[in-house]
This record gives sequence, C-alpha cells and structure tokens, in this order.
Amino acid sequence: MKPAPFDYVRAETVEEVVAVLALEGSDAQIIAGGQSLMPMLNTRLAKPKVLIDIMRLKQLDRIDAVSGAVTVGAGVRQRTLLGWPPLAEKLRLVALALPWTGHVQTRSRGTICGSIAHADPSAEMPLALLALGGEVHLRTARKRRKLAAGEFFTGMMSTARGADEMIEAVSFPYLGGARCAFREVARRHGDFAIVACAAVASKQGVRLAVGGVADMAAVRDWPRLDGSALDDALNSFAHELEARDDVHATARYRRDLVRLIGRDLVREVLQ
Repeated sequence: MKPAPFDYVRAETVEEVVAVLALEGSDAQIIAGGQSLMPMLNTRLAKPKVLIDIMRLKQLDRIDAVSGAVTVGAGVRQRTLLGWPPLAEKLRLVALALPWTGHVQTRSRGTICGSIAHADPSAEMPLALLALGGEVHLRTARKRRKLAAGEFFTGMMSTARGADEMIEAVSFPYLGGARCAFREVARRHGDFAIVACAAVASKQGVRLAVGGVADMAAVRDWPRLDGSALDDALNSFAHELEARDDVHATARYRRDLVRLIGRDLVREVLQ
C-alpha cells in the first residue's frame, strides 16, 4: 500500500517544528527515524495532513550528561546512543536493553525519542525510562514542560503529549553504582518482547518493571524481599497485569515468565 497524501516539511529549526504543530495540531505528525511511523503510513493506520521531518536538526542530535542525568535529544539514533562511550558506566540498564531493540539495520535509523513517542508496550526504551524514573521533555511554541515517565505513558501507544507538543528530549537518571539487570523473551532476538523485565536496586529495595504483558509497561517498588515474600509479590504483580492470550503467547505463559524472570533479576540486583 501507499500512504495517504500529505504535505512534507523539512524543518530547519525547532521553532519551525513547533510553529507547524501549533498551526496544524493533530493533523501534523513528526518523523525522525521512521521505523514505526513509516509502516503505519504505508498501511494508512496514520494519515497526517502534514509530515514534519526533524532529522536535519543538529540541535536535537545531542547526548548530554549533566546534573545526574543523561539527556538524549530527539534526533539521536539508537545506534548512536549504543555506541556512546560512557553508556555502560552511566546508564547500565540502557546499555543492557538497547541491543534487544530491533536489529542493527533498524537501530541505525530509529531514534530513542521516537520509541518513547510510539509508546509500544513491548518496546525496550519506554521500559528502561520507567525503570530508571526518567523524564520526557516536551515543547510547544509557547512553553516547555517535563513529565515523569509514569505520567507520560497513558496506555497502549498512547501518551500525555499534546497535539501541539513535540518531544524535544528524554532524560535518564544515572544511578551511580546501583545494580541493574535486564532480560527479555521474544520469538526471535530483535522481535517485540513477549515479556521484558528490568530490575534496579536502590537503598530502599528494588524496582521491577515489566513490558510486553499489559497495555503499557508497569513498575513496582518493593523493599528487600526474598523467599516466599518475593514469590508472593511477583505472583500478585503477574496477575495485576491482566495478561491476555494472543498469537504470540498465552496469558498463563506470560505470567509464568514474569514470575521466573522477575525472581532471577531481583535476586541478581540485590545480591
């Protein structure tokens, strides 16, 4: 299939992007890497009247490590962040999760912020942002605001971004020496996750984030748990996600994975 007709804007500045968004609202859509949007355009699941291309904007192609967080601009490709030398030191969880994001070819085009904007419940970057307690930087023609990841994601491929807002960047806190772990089960490496889990240790205990099960990734914060207390907490979490059967896996299989992988990751980061 071919996309529905649209006007194309190759933005020269961020100000031009937000000006078009202010004018067109929900009739406009931003394209960066296009790894999710292009298939949607071709199948006419997305039919914007205006497509705004931001990939020529150098000011969005930045990775900055300041004030205890790594800020990743909307133009930064997944391959670029994966190859960023301090990544493993500053964002260990992202370094573990990014190789599971698609394949070499798609990571060479796809962007970090594009994955966050798409908000697929099986995607790795929204899961990592939630697990680390990151933020999304939003901008309109009139103002900027930041939303915590837990406020930004509102449902399956649904976010709190306004029609006149662009995602300018996302920021991942780096947690010093905090232990973290990531594991995913998919039909093939690079496919969307059947279940993905990320665990991060803290002074208070542990945070477990799970993707691929519910309509959006979910997190739970627990004190240090072990034995039957951990098993009970994981069992409750697995059922609260309300998994459904689909062509990829049964709900029971997903619940079992949450319990098994979750137990392994929590023990790994707390040991």
